[in-house]
Amino acid sequence: MSLLNSLIPSLNRQPAPPAETPVVEPEPTIKPVFELNEAAEAWTLSVSLPGVAKEGVELTADESQIKIVGRRAWRQPAGWTALYRETSDAAFELVLSHDNAVAPERVSAELREGVLRVTLPKHPALQPRRIEVG
Repeated sequence: MSLLNSLIPSLNRQPAPPAETPVVEPEPTIKPVFELNEAAEAWTLSVSLPGVAKEGVELTADESQIKIVGRRAWRQPAGWTALYRETSDAAFELVLSHDNAVAPERVSAELREGVLRVTLPKHPALQPRRIEVG
């Protein structure tokens, strides 16, 4: 032990993490292929989620972002060896930020044949309106 380490013992040491907070590694995710189209009253979001059932989709919408997480239910059987796979078992995750332009209480979604279609109605203040001239 060097003289400096004996005088200041914590100089080269990292503090130990508290025992009560376990270190959780984030699970790996894949950003899915998506398409966003705009109309006068809403945006339409199409997200490709192959192999994901309706029960595996988690959609959250708030004032600043839309978050979609899709998890596949299929697991590789024991003793089975894959020779080739086009996709991994990682979950899909897509996060889209917006500037309070979506009305989150009116968002609707439908999953059909591996494609999630989400209708994101525009906030009423952003929709065009016709004004009668008197």
